[in-house]
Amino acid sequence: MKRIKLRFEDLQIEFTDRDRALSQVSEWADRGTGIPVVIFGPEGCGKTAFLLQATAMLKEKGYDVFYLHPLDKIFEAEVEEVDVKRAFLDLARRAIAEDALGRVAWAIFDLVREVLKRRRRKVAVIADDVFQAIGLDKASIYVKGLLNMLEHPVYDYEKMVALVVTSEDLTRYEIGRHRWAEILPMWNMSREGFEQLYQKIPGSKPPLEEAWKLTGGNPYMLQELYRKQWNVDDIVTGIIEAKALRRFVTSMKEEERGWLKEALDDPDTLFTRERLSLLHKLVEINLAVSDMYSRIPHLWIDLPPLEKDLELGIGKYVAWQTPLHREAIRKVL
Repeated sequence: MKRIKLRFEDLQIEFTDRDRALSQVSEWADRGTGIPVVIFGPEGCGKTAFLLQATAMLKEKGYDVFYLHPLDKIFEAEVEEVDVKRAFLDLARRAIAEDALGRVAWAIFDLVREVLKRRRRKVAVIADDVFQAIGLDKASIYVKGLLNMLEHPVYDYEKMVALVVTSEDLTRYEIGRHRWAEILPMWNMSREGFEQLYQKIPGSKPPLEEAWKLTGGNPYMLQELYRKQWNVDDIVTGIIEAKALRRFVTSMKEEERGWLKEALDDPDTLFTRERLSLLHKLVEINLAVSDMYSRIPHLWIDLPPLEKDLELGIGKYVAWQTPLHREAIRKVL
């Protein structure tokens, strides 16, 4: 299997680790997904990189692949039929020009039907953050459309894979109300995988253990540290400004600020009835992840985190997105 190269600031780095996740893709390629697979996880944990590597793998295994990442305005159609590929790309160009990116997402159903009309084959639909383009309120409808495409195709197919990634943890609850998809979490990189990525970064840098404790294995945060020349204060301040955390904390009652302080040491302290509203707010602004899955491996993409790792801000039920997100809250408090 060829590993793709990905941009890491000014570097080109080969897709690193995630061996178990890639074996999961190989299994899907061999038998199809059966139902749509919806993947969620912390911002910057590597979901897009994983999808790009999965796309390359599926192409190697003879799949016709439709890949769409509306937020980055990237649309690809690796299909034999030149006219279908041209129609897809023309539609994408018009949608970009008219600021109607969701239109391409909905068109996928007609395009898959068209290629299957020509001949029976293996088809994959890979959609990255598509719910942002169509509206989070339409997420479950879109997933139901993918399910219908898999279960009740107008034209028969050999195998089909449907993978959808979302950065919106709240989307999971909307989709999870129905049994229309397999919803799997993905976490930051394992300690071993993170070390492999860290070693590929040239030049002077903080010790591995320090980088691990700052990022919790989040590859985007490692990239941000590299980009900011390892200036931790710049990263923390950037999170504070981007998420308007001073206003967020100032709006709280004194009791809530006390709860937040407790959660810095153990995020699971938020998993109580009276504190759930605060937890919901943290999830909403992508500072924390709630309702962490049981650490049973087959329930996760790649490897699950430890059952509890308070040094990295990971509880059994609640976790900070990364230790740097936790430090941003600590600084504001």
